[in-house]
Amino acid sequence: MDKDRLCDSAVSGEPLVLLPGMNCTPDLWTGCGLVGAITPALAETTVDRQVDRLLDSLPRRFALVGFSLGGVVAMSLCRRAPERVARLCLMSTNAKAPTPAQRAGWQSWRDRLAAAETPYSLQQGILSALSSEPARLRDPDIADRLLRMADHIGAGQLDAQLQMQESRIDESRTLGLLRMPVLLISGTADVICPPVFHQAIAAIIPGAQLASVRAGHVVPMERPGEVGRLIKQWAR
Repeated sequence: MDKDRLCDSAVSGEPLVLLPGMNCTPDLWTGCGLVGAITPALAETTVDRQVDRLLDSLPRRFALVGFSLGGVVAMSLCRRAPERVARLCLMSTNAKAPTPAQRAGWQSWRDRLAAAETPYSLQQGILSALSSEPARLRDPDIADRLLRMADHIGAGQLDAQLQMQESRIDESRTLGLLRMPVLLISGTADVICPPVFHQAIAAIIPGAQLASVRAGHVVPMERPGEVGRLIKQWAR
C-alpha cells in the first residue's frame, strides 16, 4: 500500500480511513476537508482478499468510511473484525448480493478491457449515471475529474476491481449485529445506489443515522463541503 497516506486524521480520535469506489482515486475526497486521512487503494480480486490486506496494514482501531464498492468492502470488514472499527460511514452503496444484470455488466467491461478499451472510455460511457446533471452544469470539472481518476487507475486495477465486484455477497444478513455508531449518506439523485438502498440498511442497523444529500452517485465530488461536515460531526 505504498500510495496510502498513513497519517492521523484531523477529525477523529481514531485514524480516519476512506475507501474509494470502483475507478476512483483519493481525488474523490478533494474538498471534503478530511486532511490526513488514510486512503487505501482497492486492488485485490476479491472482497475477502481486500479485507485481509486492510486488516494487515491499517491501525489497530480506526473510523471507517466506504464509498460505493468501498462501502461493500467496509461492510465485509466490519462483519469480520467489528472490534477494529470505532465507527462506520457508508455512502452511495448497496448491501445486497449482485444481480445477474450487474454480473453481466461487469463481465462486459472486463471483455472490453481485454479488447484494449481503456478505463477512461468506459468511465466516459457512464458519466450521466455517476454524477447528476445539475452538478455537471454547476461544475463542469466533475466530468474531467471522473475521467482523470479512471485514467489513473489503469486497466489492470480496474479489472481487479471488476472481479472484486463479482465476489460480493449479501451483507445485509449480518448488519443488524453492528454496534458501533453508523452514518449512512445517500445522494437523492443517485441512480446507481438510490436512497431506498440506504433506507433498507438504516432499517437493519440499530441506531443508524441517515443523511440525504442533493447529489448523484459521486456525493463527495458533488457536495464536498456538506459531506465533509457530516463526516466530521459523525467522527466526533
